[in-house]
Amino acid sequence: MEYIMIAILGIILILVIFILTKMHNEANITEKLGNIEVTLIKELGTFKDDLKGSLNNDFTKLNEQVERRLLLMNEQVDKRLDQSFEKTNKTFTAIVERLGKIDEAQKKIDNLSTDIVSLQSILTDKKSRGIFGEVNLNHILINVFGEGNDTIYKLQYLLPNGFIADSVLFAPAPLGTIVIDSKFPLEHYQKMVDKDLSKVERSIAEKAFKQDVKKHLDDISRKYIIPSVTADQAIMFLPAEAIFAEINAYHQDIIDYAYQKRVWITSPTTLISTLTVIQMIIKNIERDKYTSIIHEELNKLGLEFARYKERWDKLSRSIQTVTKDVENVSITTQKISKKFETINQVEIKPSIENKEEELIKSD
Repeated sequence: MEYIMIAILGIILILVIFILTKMHNEANITEKLGNIEVTLIKELGTFKDDLKGSLNNDFTKLNEQVERRLLLMNEQVDKRLDQSFEKTNKTFTAIVERLGKIDEAQKKIDNLSTDIVSLQSILTDKKSRGIFGEVNLNHILINVFGEGNDTIYKLQYLLPNGFIADSVLFAPAPLGTIVIDSKFPLEHYQKMVDKDLSKVERSIAEKAFKQDVKKHLDDISRKYIIPSVTADQAIMFLPAEAIFAEINAYHQDIIDYAYQKRVWITSPTTLISTLTVIQMIIKNIERDKYTSIIHEELNKLGLEFARYKERWDKLSRSIQTVTKDVENVSITTQKISKKFETINQVEIKPSIENKEEELIKSD
């Protein structure tokens, strides 16, 4: 039992020593932890100050960079806005100009519509249509031959049979004097091409239109083709291309009838072509006329030149004869000159009497 108690006491003693050692170690650890805590607090404070300063510097630099970027962005935005504003301003100005032109064109269209309406109202009257055709014919003649060219054409020309032609063209032979008369069969033509009318009404209008055109052809052939006065053909001028195209495309019987009556049907375009051809013929005839004159003058000049050559040959022969005589005279002159030189070089000896005289003189 004593051993057991001693063992227990030893164990207790060991435990006490262990506990006391442990408590001592804990006190040291606590002290060290306190020191570490103080050091950490100091380091944390220093780190905090350093971190704060670094963050402030970084923030300042970042703020400066952001401000620079913002300034650059503002400059770029301002530049882009200025460019966009300039382009927009140009576009707007162009749009305003276009709108002005469109407005001006619209006004012209309105005026043209008014003119067309007034023209339609004018063309409903036969007399007005006749005046319109005559004016149109007058403009074509002026454009081709010039204004007031009476040697080639005349307006409102009185023929020997008492009829007055709208215009007369003085073409060269074999064409001769060609009468041009303006006709404008519009009334029945408009009904003939009106799609709102029935087929029967258009057919009736077509027959009436053909009768009108054939009547005009009869009148022109009867009034304006005069044997030995005018050409054996005349021209009917239609001021409307549409009517001319209608006749040539769908009414061959009218074309054949015009051939029988020896009347050419023309429109503004075809009349200009016809007159241009006649103008070229007139120019060629005038050129040929002047060519014959030039040829005649050249023949006369050839005769004069032949006379000149004959006279020059005579003069040349005379000059040659004179030249030969001059050469002969020159040769004779040279011979005489040589004789005189020879005579001058001869020495003459003095005679006896001359010698005695010389002696007496010397004494």
